[in-house]
Amino acid sequence: MSILSTEQVGHSYNDRWLINGLSFGIDRGDRFALVGINGTGKSTLLKILAGLESPTKGHVVYEKDLRIGYLDQDPRFEGFDTINDFIFSEENESLQLIKAYENLLQQEAFDEQRLAEITDRITAINAWEYEHAITTILNRLGIKKLDQSIATLSGGQQKRLSLAKLLITDPDVYLLDEPTNHLDIQTIEWLENLLTTSQKTIIFVTHDRYFLDSVCTEIKELDQGQMYSYKGKYGYFLQKKAEREALSEVELAKNLNLLRKELEWMRRQPKARGTKSKSRIASFHELEGKTKQKPGQEQVNLSVSISRQGNKILEIDNISKSFNGDSIISNFSYTFKKGDRIGLAGKNGTGKSTFLNLITAAFPPDSGKIAIGETTVYGYYRQNGLPLEEGERVIDVVKNVAEYIKLAGGEMITASQLLTRFLFPPEKQYGLVNKLSGGERKRLQLMRVLMKNPNFLILDEPSNDLDLATLNVLEDFLEKYQGILILVSHDRYLLDRLCDQLFVFTENPEVAIYNGNYSDFKIEQEEKTKIEKNSVAKKNTASSSNTKKSLPPKALSFKEEQEIVSLENEVQEIEKKIKEKTFEMNGNSNHANLLKIGEEIKELSDTLESKSNRWLELLEKKEG
Repeated sequence: MSILSTEQVGHSYNDRWLINGLSFGIDRGDRFALVGINGTGKSTLLKILAGLESPTKGHVVYEKDLRIGYLDQDPRFEGFDTINDFIFSEENESLQLIKAYENLLQQEAFDEQRLAEITDRITAINAWEYEHAITTILNRLGIKKLDQSIATLSGGQQKRLSLAKLLITDPDVYLLDEPTNHLDIQTIEWLENLLTTSQKTIIFVTHDRYFLDSVCTEIKELDQGQMYSYKGKYGYFLQKKAEREALSEVELAKNLNLLRKELEWMRRQPKARGTKSKSRIASFHELEGKTKQKPGQEQVNLSVSISRQGNKILEIDNISKSFNGDSIISNFSYTFKKGDRIGLAGKNGTGKSTFLNLITAAFPPDSGKIAIGETTVYGYYRQNGLPLEEGERVIDVVKNVAEYIKLAGGEMITASQLLTRFLFPPEKQYGLVNKLSGGERKRLQLMRVLMKNPNFLILDEPSNDLDLATLNVLEDFLEKYQGILILVSHDRYLLDRLCDQLFVFTENPEVAIYNGNYSDFKIEQEEKTKIEKNSVAKKNTASSSNTKKSLPPKALSFKEEQEIVSLENEVQEIEKKIKEKTFEMNGNSNHANLLKIGEEIKELSDTLESKSNRWLELLEKKEG
C-alpha cells in the first residue's frame, strides 16, 4: 500500500510544462533514484513531494502523520544561529533530553541534581542508544563544534550539517537531492550502508552511479515532462532507455509519413468543412503535436584542441608544506610523464586541495622545488565554481577568455557557436549568469576551462551538479584526451574509468603512490586488513599454545602453594567490595559520586581479573 502518491501532477515554468501528468505511488521500503538531464524537473519534483512547492495541477496524497525529510542542494538555516540550535530543533523528547545532557556537560559548573534527573530520564526511555547514534552521525560528517555559528561554515559543511540533521531525525520518507556532494569516498560508503541496512523509504537524485546502484531498487527517469520506470540498476536502465528511444524514433518516422498525407488532405479541404471531418481534423492536430516531441535529447559537444606539450611537463622535487605547525605534505617527489592520468584519493582535509594549490603556484612549498614546463598549459576546474560578477551575461563570460576558439580538427568557431555546442541557445547566451541553474553554471565553467586548450587538466569534483548525460559525454571526452589529467572526485565510477594511478592522502603527511584505479586500491586495502587480522589471531593462538607447551607439569614450590591460598582469599575479598560498591551506587543520585564509585568499581574489576587469571594459572600448573 502506498504511503505517498501523486495524482496527475504537473508543473510549468514560463508557460512550459516541466513535468506533466505524473501518477505514481511509493510503498514503505521503496528506494527510487530520479534521473534525467539538468532542467527536466528532478529537484522540482522532490520539492513538490516535500510540500515545499505546489504543483500547477494535480496533487500529492500522504499517509496520515507521514514524516517527510528533505535534503536540499542548497540548504537554508533561517532562524538558527548555531549548529546545536539546528541539530536539536525537533520537538522530540529523546532529542531534547540529549540536547540538555550535552549542554550541561559543556558547562564548567553544572547542576548535578539536574544532570542526574536527565540521566535517569534518558535511561528510563532507553535513549542512550539514540545518543550514541547522534554522536556517530556527527563525527562521521565532520561536525564536532556544536556551539559553532552556522554562518561561519562553508557551503560543503552546511550541506553535511543538513544531511546530519536528516539522518538524526530519521523521517518516514527521505527525499535527497545530490546527497553525496561534499562527502569523501569513505563517508559515502558509510552512508550507503546506513541507508540500506534498514527498511528506509528513499527518493533521491544523484550523479554517483556506484551510489545509485548500491542504494536504489528502481530508477525513474524524467524525460520531456514524462516519467519512465526501470526495475533494475544503472546498466539495465541504459539498455532499456536505448530500446525505448529506438522505438520512439520508429514511431516518429511513422507519424511523420502519416502527417504528410494528413497535411495534404487538410490543404485540399474547403474552408467550410463539414461535421464529419471534425474528428479527422482533431486527429491531425494531435498527430502534429506528437511529431514535435522529438525522441532523445541534445548532448553537449566536447571537441577542443589541446596545446602542444614539450618533454618537460611538471617536476616535483622533495616538497613539504605545513599550516599552523601541522605537516600536510612531507618530502614528496614526482616527475609527470606524457599520458599520466592520476586520481587524488583521501578523506576531506588530508591535503588534496593543498597539493593542487602547490602545483598551480597558488602558494609556494615550505621546502623543495616545483618546476613547471614552458609548454605546460593548465586547465583548472575548481570545485567552488565560477567567480561571477553581478549583471554579467553568459556570452560575456566566454568572450572575456576568447572571441574565437580552436576545435580538435583545427576549425575556428565563435564564442556564440561554442556556447550552442554546450547547450546554451541564443536566449540563454544573452541572459544573466546568476539566472542559470547549478548544473548550467558547472557546464559553463567546464566550457571556459576547455576553451583555453589546456594540455594539463585538473578537475576538482567535476561531477557535482552535472547530470548523468553530460557526465557521460565528459567521460568519453576525457578517455580520448591526450594531455595530463589530475582528477579529484568522490565519484568512484569516475576514478575507476579515468585513472590508472592514485596519489593517496591520509592523516600521515607522506603521500603514497599507488599504481591502479580506486577499486583495485580498495580491494588491496581490504585484503591487507584481513591478512593483518589473521596474522594477529594466529600469533595469539601460537603464543597461547607455546606457553602451555613450555610449562611441563611439575610440583608447585612452597611459595606458589602459599600464593594459591592467598589469592583465594584476595579474590573473595575483592568480590565482596565490588558488591558493596554496586549497592552504594544504586542508592546514590549525586552525579560526581556516581562517577567516582564507577571508577572504583572499574579498578576493582581489573584487579579481580588479574588475580583470577594468576590463580587459574597456578591451579593448571599444579594439576599438570
